[in-house]
Amino acid sequence: MPNSVETALRLSTPPDRGEVVEVADGLLWARLALPFALNHVNIFFLEDADGFAAIDTGIGDEATKEAWLALLDGPLRGKPITRLILTHHHPDHMGLAGWLVDRLGVPIHMTDSEFFFAQHLAHNAEAVDVEGYQDFYRRHGMDTRFADIIINQGHRYKRTITGLPWHYRPVNDGDRLNIGGRELEVSTGGGHSVDQAMLLSRFEGIFLGADQVLPAITPNISVLAISPDADPLGQYLLSLSRISKEIDDDVLVLPGHRQPFTGLHGRTAELAHHHEQRCRIIEEACRGRALTTAEVRPFLFNRELDPHTMSFAFSETLAHINMMVRTGRLTWESDGAILRAIAA
Repeated sequence: MPNSVETALRLSTPPDRGEVVEVADGLLWARLALPFALNHVNIFFLEDADGFAAIDTGIGDEATKEAWLALLDGPLRGKPITRLILTHHHPDHMGLAGWLVDRLGVPIHMTDSEFFFAQHLAHNAEAVDVEGYQDFYRRHGMDTRFADIIINQGHRYKRTITGLPWHYRPVNDGDRLNIGGRELEVSTGGGHSVDQAMLLSRFEGIFLGADQVLPAITPNISVLAISPDADPLGQYLLSLSRISKEIDDDVLVLPGHRQPFTGLHGRTAELAHHHEQRCRIIEEACRGRALTTAEVRPFLFNRELDPHTMSFAFSETLAHINMMVRTGRLTWESDGAILRAIAA
């Protein structure tokens, strides 16, 4: 097994546009720009027969198409893409899949839940604009005018996808993929997305963790209007616990954003602690008074937010509240139209 600490230090500088960094033999790292505050996404290439399997695609915009062309004509020249492994359905990770499949004629691999949710976004305009989102925001105390702004502007990124083929090759938790002679164990987890796929090479001590475990920043954990009573934060914390039990601490983590890092167990503990601290803030804010999600949100996110970031902040606030209601730390009060949380 390579020295993962030394490797992480070597990988502290990300690749420039159109370039790759070799993480290990036959494993390349590229970085693509995103048009948000989180301004990049990492994608990886695994040597596969006479070409490379790609892990994620970036968002479906013109800048990403140009970046892919620079990669295909540059460091990947002469090495065809053999398949696309899409970790989850968020547009910054699979938004360019349709364009790449049309151009390269390659299959996609996804978990079942992620594939069907991606199809829901790709082919159902109501997934973004439906009146149900207005009802969802209003029921949790958001001003109608601001709810319309979030739907029309903050949800715009959900449209930055180039479609998907109607068929796919499923990957499931516990599967073992052989890619170019490298055995990769598939592990899935919910919370950030419905059933995100992560890949582990035990022999090399490399964990492709997608967005489940990120350094320096916390993955967004959101409640969606399609399932307003869901508990994604509870699912996420269970996933973190499982990761820390089943994957060695000294692996090199290759995340979906930011730089590769080591110290997996310490990071999962930090993430769990972060969310418990957020729950305590909410518990104190709701002690002796009932507050809507919109009223609780500034206790967690008290800076000025653009519509895109506000949609994440609002839905993450509700994720904490929903878990606290499920575990008995909060209860809902309702006047029939608006829900307010109060400490139990």
